[in-house]
Amino acid sequence: MSRSLRAETAKLVRRPAAWLLLAITLVLSLLFTYVFPYAGYAGGTAGPNSDRTLPMLLPDRLVGNSLGGLPVFLGSILLILGVLVVGGEYGWGTWKTVLSQGPSRLEVYGGQLLALAGAALVVVLSVFALGAVSSALIAGAESQPVHWPSLGDLLTGIGAGWLIASMWAMLGVVLAVALRAVALPVGLGLVWMLAVQNLLAAIAAPLLDWVAQVQRTLPGPNAGSLAAALGAPLDTPGVASAVGGAQAALVVAAYLVAFAAAGGWLLHRRDIG
Repeated sequence: MSRSLRAETAKLVRRPAAWLLLAITLVLSLLFTYVFPYAGYAGGTAGPNSDRTLPMLLPDRLVGNSLGGLPVFLGSILLILGVLVVGGEYGWGTWKTVLSQGPSRLEVYGGQLLALAGAALVVVLSVFALGAVSSALIAGAESQPVHWPSLGDLLTGIGAGWLIASMWAMLGVVLAVALRAVALPVGLGLVWMLAVQNLLAAIAAPLLDWVAQVQRTLPGPNAGSLAAALGAPLDTPGVASAVGGAQAALVVAAYLVAFAAAGGWLLHRRDIG
């Protein structure tokens, strides 16, 4: 397993697409979490809630602000990364080459999952670090006191973010293995995350009680509930208090394990061609 982990980590670090996805994640997080809200506040165009905009951007809101994008937009980037790591082997036709070197399918797959988990942690830590710098700069520019979250809250937030990010990456993995491709899994995953689950929440759930109940068991609403429980703004797309924070964490963890296990079962049972 250690050889596969080293190999997959080296491949991931040398893959330009991985760094591009990280850059896109940080740019989106910076723009929509800090730049646009602060520009609206500074320009006096934030609307009737402008008096509450500045406190939302200060360092004490770091945890919630850093988690807000993971249920939908930033999570979709982790899904793409998961597809690329595993689905790329099908696209390039390199599965047979890798397996001919000696490791079993599940050993290689385990290395891919561990490398993805490490990449998800790097993404989450980078988002938190960028948020810390941005919020500190805003506090300094507005002569506001700087109060950071406690160490416990910060570690809890990072752990929750890592859990959500890893779950979306594993969804990308299982889609890639099931469809043995890259483009189609990315397309289907993005349609689900950016369209279907939002339509269910905005249109179907208010009309049909059974849809509302089923929605409480889906990965997106639980990821959004976990982020909301830790302070993510409720006006962020995908963030809503559908269930409690503890239940949301358990459901997200269950989906993470289920996606990883399903991908491994499919890879073990099916032809790799």
